[in-house]
Amino acid sequence: MRAHLLAARLAGEVATTRERSLDRYRRLAARDPRVLMGLEPENDWRIEELLRLMAGKCGVSADPTHTSGHDVIDPDRTMVALGAFADRLGAVAAAGAPVLLGTGHPHRLLGFYAALAAGLSSVGCPVLTPAQGRTIDITTRFGVRTYNLDYVRGVAMVRDGGARASSNEPGAHTHSPLPLRTALAAAADGDGPLPALVIGDHGWVCGAGQLGFEAIGLADSDDPALFVGQAEGRVSVVVPLDDTVRSDYYLPLTRYVLNRACLSR
Repeated sequence: MRAHLLAARLAGEVATTRERSLDRYRRLAARDPRVLMGLEPENDWRIEELLRLMAGKCGVSADPTHTSGHDVIDPDRTMVALGAFADRLGAVAAAGAPVLLGTGHPHRLLGFYAALAAGLSSVGCPVLTPAQGRTIDITTRFGVRTYNLDYVRGVAMVRDGGARASSNEPGAHTHSPLPLRTALAAAADGDGPLPALVIGDHGWVCGAGQLGFEAIGLADSDDPALFVGQAEGRVSVVVPLDDTVRSDYYLPLTRYVLNRACLSR
């Protein structure tokens, strides 16, 4: 697994640049909602504190004078977190508890989450799909855009308002917590039970943690909000890895998680 993480650049030197990560850390310190992804930190996180946190959780450099080049994610930290991620799935599977899965990276991570959804469903965990087709207005850097909440193989995502619902169109990239909030509001209104666990990334994890739901997920080195949520006790597990590599590169991680959580079929 460690060799694969390095060869696929899921860990080790990753495509995420140091410049991009530092910019995200500064924006989180300034409480930019686009970087917070639905989290409202309890503490005032200064850039120096964020660097120390991300160095400890991801393995990036804690040196503030290191300002260029590629980020580095420690593969050993990735493997430890991936084991904790699988253990939480296993516990939920053993309880047969309802789960909600969602992603802001459908082009890359749909297959990973869909395999988890199938495994959980196979052992009797309800995989929730509340607010299917609901319209959501999300503010982007291009202005307010209308999206539809959709589920593909049990995994929530958003599509452009005019997109045709099809598994061949995996959806739009987003950091917004609004899809998660929309799904939870619908579940609370009777569109299925509330989840015992939310699994995903970006606003799905941060938004759930902020609202008091247990959440676990994946995060790149330029996604500090998830690690802040973990540090403050509102996110259970965050797996540090590059979240934009080829989708098939996540297959060994999928197999590992399913086997460790006893969800292989």
